[in-house]
Amino acid sequence: MNKVNLSEKFNLFDEYWSPKIVGELNGQYVKLAKFKGEFTWHSHENEDEMFLVVKGTLRIELRDSTITLKQGEFCVIPKGVEHKPVADEEAHIMLFEPKSTEQTGGVESELLVENQPWI
Repeated sequence: MNKVNLSEKFNLFDEYWSPKIVGELNGQYVKLAKFKGEFTWHSHENEDEMFLVVKGTLRIELRDSTITLKQGEFCVIPKGVEHKPVADEEAHIMLFEPKSTEQTGGVESELLVENQPWI
């Protein structure tokens, strides 16, 4: 059992859209990522995905609406819901998702990081 300091972990990397694993519980990974710009439209057929904003602002575009999350807010995107995360400025995000979750939900994208490292 180790404590995790989010600020220290976020200082270990600079790349965007490249989640790093910082914990595991009940078949889920806890991941940290820096977002800036637009990600790919995608959905996850079998997994819900939770986005928690640690720093900055995140917009999650849905086909019929937009969810704007500010620091300290989170949202769970249910399985099967197509979404596109967008951060106009750098945002620090904590993700909770099943270990089986593929980052782009099977959509081919240059942003896909297949082997997400532990930090």
